Amino acid sequence: MNKVTLKYELDLDFILIAITSSLKDYRLCYFINKYAGLDLAKVDDHEIWLSSSEGHRYFSRYAALSEATETEYYLLANRSAEGGVLVPEMKHSDYFFLVRNFIDEEDLEALQEAVASIPEVVVASEISPQRLKSKENLIF
Repeated sequence: MNKVTLKYELDLDFILIAITSSLKDYRLCYFINKYAGLDLAKVDDHEIWLSSSEGHRYFSRYAALSEATETEYYLLANRSAEGGVLVPEMKHSDYFFLVRNFIDEEDLEALQEAVASIPEVVVASEISPQRLKSKENLIF
């Protein structure tokens, strides 16, 4: 009997910035829009299945699309209202800022500086999604 092995690779073609802040998600979104010149707006929550005992968890999500560059911006909460954590190995981070499609180094640096310049943001640092154990939770 032949054995077939299925290999798959997650599409992790995005930039990930971890944000630590005491702000509520809608306030952080407002300040990111103000400081970075984006137009983030509330969209459907990001839903994941944690385990059979914990069930579904919903994480707040905001999105913006730059028409000129077709770059997508997402702000995701790391904690759900039900008490779950989106990325357990990054419990110290409160939010994740995802940037999909092309963005050059200058734009990325300017965006990161804009987010870090928000007074209530403690840390805004780029992390590699490939190094996360629960990276599949960031796919939507």
